[in-house]
Amino acid sequence: MNFLLSFLLTLSLLAVTFGVQAAPRPKLTDPNATAETKALRRNLHKLAKKYILFGHQNATETGHGWNREPGRSDVKSVTGTHPAVIGVDFSGLSGRPPEAIERAKQSLRTLIADTYNRGGVTTVAWHFTNPVTPQTGFYWKDSVSAAAVPNLIPGGSHHEQYKAILQTVASFAGSVKGKDGKLAPMLFRPYHEFDGGWFWWGKPHCSPEDFKTLWRFTVSYLRDSLQVHNFVYVFSPDCLFKTEAEYVDRYPGNDWVDMVGFDDYADFGRDGRYNLPAGIAKLKIVSDFARKNRKLAAFTETGLESIPDTTWWTGSLLKALKAEKVRLAYVLVWRNDARSATHFYAPYPSQASVPDFIRFYNDPYTLFEADLPRLYRRKKLFFF
Repeated sequence: MNFLLSFLLTLSLLAVTFGVQAAPRPKLTDPNATAETKALRRNLHKLAKKYILFGHQNATETGHGWNREPGRSDVKSVTGTHPAVIGVDFSGLSGRPPEAIERAKQSLRTLIADTYNRGGVTTVAWHFTNPVTPQTGFYWKDSVSAAAVPNLIPGGSHHEQYKAILQTVASFAGSVKGKDGKLAPMLFRPYHEFDGGWFWWGKPHCSPEDFKTLWRFTVSYLRDSLQVHNFVYVFSPDCLFKTEAEYVDRYPGNDWVDMVGFDDYADFGRDGRYNLPAGIAKLKIVSDFARKNRKLAAFTETGLESIPDTTWWTGSLLKALKAEKVRLAYVLVWRNDARSATHFYAPYPSQASVPDFIRFYNDPYTLFEADLPRLYRRKKLFFF
């Protein structure tokens, strides 16, 4: 018997003798998830012990002064590699004419498959039109918008319409395959920033129980009735909580969530106001909750519009991420607009924060697409 085998057997005997057991690995809410989706969840969990993936919304779709140029991203133009996580949106899958929905499907299918083929991760937001008052879009408009959530849940006036919307989402999810023929996994993040009032699904517009019912029905219908097995379900309020109890006020339960996160622009320099201690405290609340409940955690949205603070990447963001030794799968900053000169959250060549972003990129803690191991395989990651 060689030394290594003998050593491992000794450790096992000690564990049994003293009642020491390894913590059970976190599991997905979907026991029938595809092998690639399970591998992604497992590998993100392992990576989060030492690293964090950097993400950018719409990174390969649009950038500062350009739109839909294959192979391009502003992050790649600065660093030589795409972000590790790329955000897309399912907003185009409902509330539009059929031909527009088909165009949105084709565009999304290409974006997500390309990211999967390169080994990156796709996270999906869902800014979708209010089915009850479609003229109001996805924002809440006082005296015009209807409180839709109670009408979408079982027994509600628009429940069948909501099921039809989910059927479109499901058919799309089942159509996105990589060049290996496998379904591309997605981090699906519906109803984000629900603790605010700006979206029709927000806290002032529905009860906690109705929100939880909507969430549970959404997951159950997609997973069990429509056989969607390539989603990782992400729960992400905004930053309006100060305690764990406030954070979980609308949490639907561990059986319905795979990843927990939150969006926070307010504490990280929005309108020139910083409150990094508050942001750090919230990162710790979410990370601690995830570890206790065997969930992944992420900083699902943040950023500083126009990045006027030239040391924001290391002086604010990286500082906050490292402050409490939190375990987060990824951090994502918002999009760069093709037409606006000021609406951007990641640097482009010549932007003032580029030198500091390069320092952020070179830090061993941050991972970009070129740094990633094979996330969609269950083999041991020789990366630690």
